[in-house]
Amino acid sequence: MNQINRSTGDNMNTKSIVSTAKAAPAAGPYSQATRTEQLVFASGQLPINPVSGDIPDGIEQQTRQSLANLSAVLEAGGASFAGVLKTTVFLKNMDDFAVMNGIYAE
Repeated sequence: MNQINRSTGDNMNTKSIVSTAKAAPAAGPYSQATRTEQLVFASGQLPINPVSGDIPDGIEQQTRQSLANLSAVLEAGGASFAGVLKTTVFLKNMDDFAVMNGIYAE
């Protein structure tokens, strides 16, 4: 999808879909990520092992799997955690926050 600056006629950006088999597939009618020339917008990453399709037990392994999936999607889009501007984490149980946050901080 190209957007054109109406005042100058210049091409503003190009949008492309990012997909990798190294992360769990999108669980709905959306892509793993969308890339523009300078930014990658990643979708939420469930803790699904892309090889087995299994969700690991426990918040520690689930957090590590979600972050591994996100890393693979970012890499496929030409990005990395070093360039992440914003994240949102959803927890089923806030009692798991300290464990998740400790792994996230690594």
